[in-house]
Amino acid sequence: LGGTVVKRASLHNADQIEKLGLCRMDTVYVEKGGEIIPKIVGVNEAKRRSEERVVYISSCPECGTELVRNEGEAQHFCPNDTGCHPQVKGRIEHFIGRKAMDIEGLGAETVDALVRVGLLTDAGDLYTLTFDQVVSLDRMADKSANNLIHGVERSKQIPFERVLFAIGIRFVGETVAKKLAQKFSTLDRLMKATYEELCETEEIGEKIALSVIQFFKEERNLIFIEKLKVAGLKMEAEQKKLDSSVLDGKVFVVSGVFTKVSRDELKGLIEANGGKVASSISAKTNFVLAGDKMGPAKLEKATKLGVEILDEDAFLDLIDAQ
Repeated sequence: LGGTVVKRASLHNADQIEKLGLCRMDTVYVEKGGEIIPKIVGVNEAKRRSEERVVYISSCPECGTELVRNEGEAQHFCPNDTGCHPQVKGRIEHFIGRKAMDIEGLGAETVDALVRVGLLTDAGDLYTLTFDQVVSLDRMADKSANNLIHGVERSKQIPFERVLFAIGIRFVGETVAKKLAQKFSTLDRLMKATYEELCETEEIGEKIALSVIQFFKEERNLIFIEKLKVAGLKMEAEQKKLDSSVLDGKVFVVSGVFTKVSRDELKGLIEANGGKVASSISAKTNFVLAGDKMGPAKLEKATKLGVEILDEDAFLDLIDAQ
């Protein structure tokens, strides 16, 4: 299909399965959405061999808990988030990721092993692990165990905005975590923030505000946060001295692939010179910093709104001119 061998094609969710009226053994039509992702778009009913409808599962395939679905959302999910192994493991893997706490020496297989033997119930337990506990794992050598312990210790120096991203509040990605850190400065202030205060924060809407409030209402999350505080993670934003104010108040969206400087470094340069980084283009955007393979949708929107587009060299020249 389009020059590739397709082994699997997306059905997306229960609504799509029902809309298509799928039966087992159906012959289906497949196309590549955006010329990339194979998806099922129809059924050839003339070739139907069975009237047995495809029924969406009602229980979690891992722990057996009944699945739930929030009103207005397409996805079903397992609510057993403290006892369902893949969820516990997944939250810890998010926490240790490169853009979060960046804990070297700790990979998915080791996380899985630590969860299965009961040494980790959440990411906060990482900070009480001992060498003897880690080295006792199957196929764990002394050097690897030492690297893991040292990686966990080094993560205590990770700045507050990345700690906030790492703890895994729903809908709080890298950019939103940074905005919240800038607005509220400390985790304690964020935990006490009202719905109105959250919605006044740049790029924070109703959905994110409600998610933040709900996260800090749950007892298990408060216990998790307390573990991180006791471990000595940074719970307060550092006041950074600007290199210049040449970009003061200017809003940038960064898109594409860059050759001289990485995306993260470019974002850092924007903020170090007084600018702000947004995740999406809007009427408030002043510049789009565009690299190779910039998304066509973003290019179209920037052009439509009359937003100035800078390439990597033009941006660096703008900074170096100061």
